[in-house]
Amino acid sequence: MNWNHVAKASVALMAVAACAGVQAGSKGVTASVAAEKNMLGKNDNVTMRLTITNTSGQPQMILKWHTAFGEVEESLFEVTRDGKKVDYLGAHYKRPAPKASDYYLLKPGASHTVKVELSDIYDMSITGQYTVRYSAKSLNLFGTNEKSVGELKSDVATIFIDGRLPRGSESQLAKRPTDPAPSGPLTFSKCTTTQQNTITSAMAAASTMADNSSSYMGGTLGARYTKWFGAADSGRITTVRNNFAAIKDAFDNKSVTVDCGCKKTYYAYVYPNQPYKIYVCKAFWSAPMTGTDSKGGTLVHEMSHFTAVAGTDDWVYGQSGAASLAISDPNKAVNNADSHEYFAENTPALN
Repeated sequence: MNWNHVAKASVALMAVAACAGVQAGSKGVTASVAAEKNMLGKNDNVTMRLTITNTSGQPQMILKWHTAFGEVEESLFEVTRDGKKVDYLGAHYKRPAPKASDYYLLKPGASHTVKVELSDIYDMSITGQYTVRYSAKSLNLFGTNEKSVGELKSDVATIFIDGRLPRGSESQLAKRPTDPAPSGPLTFSKCTTTQQNTITSAMAAASTMADNSSSYMGGTLGARYTKWFGAADSGRITTVRNNFAAIKDAFDNKSVTVDCGCKKTYYAYVYPNQPYKIYVCKAFWSAPMTGTDSKGGTLVHEMSHFTAVAGTDDWVYGQSGAASLAISDPNKAVNNADSHEYFAENTPALN
């Protein structure tokens, strides 16, 4: 059988399924994690083996972004220390719609195993008992928009780490300098003069979007809110209101640095614990200044990721996926970066 033809046919079928509103997730796919070592010292890397298996009789198209088959580019694991969630230190990306090449074809009955080092992307510096679980927010992506939010979780692997810091050192972590001094100018890294001018305009557009969003959240809520964040609920409304107030404050009062050195095909990315540095990538430059998936909106998206701002995650990408998430799981919608971006861009305009 020609599996390249199967792959292309599967992507085509996915597009049809998406248009029909078919919901699929991790059915027929399982995941497991195992530690290379169960007892680790101060200088040991935490290395896990992740195995994803197709238990069905059909080929499965696995979105690489939500696997660790290459570079880990999202928080793909749930990590706890002594029962408390630890911080994710890696990057959050804004991506365009996936292409066929963004999928990994897993044949019927086949497994794929990779080794993943977690020491640099999760805070494992404190001595303690750690648990690690693979937790893909959405393994399968149908068509050009994320219609399905099929989560896939593995069982938990347990390890003990004799860390660089003793138990009870959380206060030392809290004192780490992560927030640059406020009220500074916009600065640039690896940007040409033309790029700096473009970014300055994009920052102004993002600031206007944030101002408008914050003002809207202080008034009467209507279709604009429910489109992106779902049914009105006092707790969720407060979360969104606080998020946009923090995003507005960041654009108005914080020292933002934009780095133009990224050569990936994505829009942009940030490290959530490193405010307020935003890395812009190839798709950013061809985006419109305002409107859907715009330069200004991308900066709102990325600003929302910083834990010092709104601490959003990437549950789904794209307008269709964000709108579906507002209906299916509004609790995740109020934590989704693209939902904040599309609310801020407000294209087409809603009241």
